[in-house]
Amino acid sequence: MQIKKAINLRNIFIDDSYWNKYTKLIGEKVLPYQWQILNDNVPDAAPSYCLKNFKIAGGLEKGERKGTVFQDSDAAKWLEAVAYNLETNPNPDLENKADYVIDLICNAQEEDGYLDTYYTLVEPENKWKNLCEGHELYCAGHLIEAAVAYYHSTGKTKLLDCACKLSDLIAKTFGYEKGQIKGYPGHPELELALIKLYKVTENKRYLDLASYFIDERGKSPNIFLEQMKDPGFKHIFYEFNNYEPRYSQSHLPVRQQTTAEGHAVRAVYLYCAMADLAKINNDESLSKQCKILWENITKKRMYITGGIGSSGYLERFTTDYDLPNDTNYSETCASIGLALFGFRMAHLTHDASYIDTCERALYNTIRAGISLEGNRYFYVNPLEVWPDNCIVNTSRAHVKPVRQKWFDVACCPTNIARTFASLGQYIYDIDGDELFVNLFIQNKSDIFINQEKLHIEMDTVYPRNGKIKISISGKKIPFALNIRKPEFAKDLSIKLNGQEASYTESKNYCKICHDWENDEIEIDFKIEVKQVFANPLVRANCGKTAIIRGPEVYCLEECDNCKDLAAIYVEKNVQFTEEWKESLLEGTLLLHFKGKILSSQTEDPDSICTLPPSLKEVSLTAIPYGSWCNRTPGEMIVWLHTNI
Repeated sequence: MQIKKAINLRNIFIDDSYWNKYTKLIGEKVLPYQWQILNDNVPDAAPSYCLKNFKIAGGLEKGERKGTVFQDSDAAKWLEAVAYNLETNPNPDLENKADYVIDLICNAQEEDGYLDTYYTLVEPENKWKNLCEGHELYCAGHLIEAAVAYYHSTGKTKLLDCACKLSDLIAKTFGYEKGQIKGYPGHPELELALIKLYKVTENKRYLDLASYFIDERGKSPNIFLEQMKDPGFKHIFYEFNNYEPRYSQSHLPVRQQTTAEGHAVRAVYLYCAMADLAKINNDESLSKQCKILWENITKKRMYITGGIGSSGYLERFTTDYDLPNDTNYSETCASIGLALFGFRMAHLTHDASYIDTCERALYNTIRAGISLEGNRYFYVNPLEVWPDNCIVNTSRAHVKPVRQKWFDVACCPTNIARTFASLGQYIYDIDGDELFVNLFIQNKSDIFINQEKLHIEMDTVYPRNGKIKISISGKKIPFALNIRKPEFAKDLSIKLNGQEASYTESKNYCKICHDWENDEIEIDFKIEVKQVFANPLVRANCGKTAIIRGPEVYCLEECDNCKDLAAIYVEKNVQFTEEWKESLLEGTLLLHFKGKILSSQTEDPDSICTLPPSLKEVSLTAIPYGSWCNRTPGEMIVWLHTNI
């Protein structure tokens, strides 16, 4: 097998003042910390059981398999993150640990290729009999992604061979032939993983299997409901006792779905695979459906921070404009899936507007999901937090006022690790003889266009300002350079070798056609602080305003301001003062402005009812939402009352 990639992570070296605090953290702290977690060596953290389960399944230890039904996937995502990190940061100790985990996984694989510790150890008689809840295919998907990434990184094939053997079994088990199951994953993930496996092996069987799963999904009779009719069927999750197929995007065939429904992570993982297939097969029908679903998410069901899945019950989409702030769920994994979907849509359509949303998710919800120390995590990402009412066994029990060491359901921490370890994948894209510059992250990279090597250096302190310099060197090659024009960019100018560049604008890209050799591009645009106002149909935000600057949403924290942040009002044309503070939050841009806070007018300050309140002027400071809760815990708020 040969690795055929125009852009390799191993050739993208990020050295960026904004992102270094996260990318360097992955290898130095995050992955070692998560290694200790996977081995159950972190006191007071939720136990993982993950590696122990593989040891038991492989006969290396005796004991009871513990943890969730999908616990195996934590090890796979950790391996995938290790693989990405090794691409640019060789680490023999980390690689040895990864090889050790791979040995455990492969040792647990059954003779026919089956691999899932839950069904191997707990319900071996029920393999493939609960596709809705069993997560066998979901875990297989993450294993495949890890295997492909580790092969790209190290050239080692042991895990890839294991993944192929498992995939071959799945291909034999599912399909339209006699004796096969006409089913598909309850939790989409395998579909996009099979496409990755196809790309690295060039075995069309895997692409066909991914196509089968996507086209079979939602057909009648519904496979999940049919399996639930079996007399011996039992639910794994009590929430599914009254199961509704919309939850798993199986209520309709995917080409008929027009709204984003159900579990948000499942949805965007499915849409990622749909976009991949649409590109590979030049499938206009599937492409159209992806665009429709994207529009529904981003225009009617997405938070300003790039969070999706507003419901704390079943982690799901609800209905258009239902975006509560203080009970908001917005699982970190869902925003990661949204970013993956957006990147694929930009590749499919050559439309940079998809990257605007992808960037919004990366800079806000995903970044907020991990502490600056790398050892605490948010699973849920609300836009308003009042710590006193985050009470167990209430409607806000899912909202945590501080990041956690780990979770019983720990999909998010390892997902964040693999996302930031592979951040380079979002910067550039290549399609034929066109190079697309998507994100402005300082880096030095070697890429290939028409099999010719180019060296690219990008210098910037974005998003502090919109000044970006791109140097291109190498053998003279004619190609089109497409530079993303962010939707917030003001007064954009582009110079080529010191002269105003001639370019055409198309779908939010500025295209420059040139014979590139030793050339320099200078990009400059203004990034202004902006107040935004919600559509009145968003009931939670009627009469409110939020503050954004470039890709970053800003929030107020109690430690910079005061208590009772929900009582603050700001004018609709408030003036902001910017302050760069190197010593705060490892470098951050603060916004200072004036506002007013409601003051109770009553002789009984403890009474619920009051006389008409007065407004007292206050000085306010806002920080980027992605940085919140890295100091003294307290209240936080994004949307503020305003005088329309």
